[in-house]
Amino acid sequence: MMTSIKVRLEPNDKQNSKLFQASGTARFIYNWTLARQEENYTLKGTHKNGGKFISDNDLRKEITQLKKTEQYRWLNTVSNNIAKQAVKDGCEAYKKFFKRLAEKPRFKSRRKSKPSFYHDTDKIKFTETHVQLEKLGKVKLSECNRIPTNVKYSNPRVTHDGIHWYISVGVEAEEELYELTGESIGIDLGIKDLAICSNREEPYKNINKGKKVKKSEKKLRRLQRKVSRKYEKNKEGRSYVKTSNIVKLEKNIRKLHRNLDNIRTDYRHKITTEIVKTKPSRIVMESLNVKGMMRNRHLSKAVAQQGFHEFKTMVQYKAERYGIEFVEADTWYPSSKTCSECGYVKPKLSLSERLFVCECCGSEIDRDANASINLSRYKVS
Repeated sequence: MMTSIKVRLEPNDKQNSKLFQASGTARFIYNWTLARQEENYTLKGTHKNGGKFISDNDLRKEITQLKKTEQYRWLNTVSNNIAKQAVKDGCEAYKKFFKRLAEKPRFKSRRKSKPSFYHDTDKIKFTETHVQLEKLGKVKLSECNRIPTNVKYSNPRVTHDGIHWYISVGVEAEEELYELTGESIGIDLGIKDLAICSNREEPYKNINKGKKVKKSEKKLRRLQRKVSRKYEKNKEGRSYVKTSNIVKLEKNIRKLHRNLDNIRTDYRHKITTEIVKTKPSRIVMESLNVKGMMRNRHLSKAVAQQGFHEFKTMVQYKAERYGIEFVEADTWYPSSKTCSECGYVKPKLSLSERLFVCECCGSEIDRDANASINLSRYKVS
């Protein structure tokens, strides 16, 4: 079984600039790939190129010729595998769009996109304290003995979160056999509480309502107002002048965003680990239309902060690690409308009704607890 390990890097100034150069090259090649595919697609009606999908092999040959020109000679300063993988990523994104598995890929913005690039598996070497990267030399790791040495690695990626650089690799982990309880549990996700489990009386609370998160969000709002006032103060015509004070404030804002994200991610990890460690034989979760929920301007912020997709992904891969069956219930399964006592299905149930009252047997139960019990009994058709 493959498991992913992510460690922070501590590059020096020279290595830091080279890392940004490598990520910039990956972004440029990715955008160039999308542009070539777009250009080819628009020629479909004219039959100049047959409108066929350009393979990544053909695009790589074009890049080889580009590198020989004076304008694009700078592409030779970074590893060749970075450009190759960027082409492959661009082609895969375009293929998924035509197979209707994803939306149409967008061009990566220099200002908004997350700096990242791929590193070749054959040319990466880990020691207890450093990692050897091609054309970058030995880069120090913030954690010793975190990544095993002398093993096969898969899909090494270097990313930047606005503050620090990280490297993540996939390594083969030995599967352990666990004795399961034979129980089937259902998990209902919500806004008021993050998760309600059928085998637990108390729900897992929404950490965004806690003091720690609220205090950080208040500090974030203050900094955002402060930087906004400074931008208005330094406005020259239609453009804004970015002073050194603004740069410092924006760095503090990025740090706060990262801190909030770390708090929420850590909380999700703790909850999902606790759920899986009960060792049930089956875990059932409902299939949520997160994209549709994000369209609701009253709920979009709360939905984004809860991180439903990330929570489900964590439960899924941790369940696989323990040998637990993971089941995703159908989107239209009436888990909230069905009575967990008698099985009566209500024709209508508004979001404001937090207490489920059965019209058939008269039982009263919390709406989310009722849904989690019904999910635990879900049968795959």
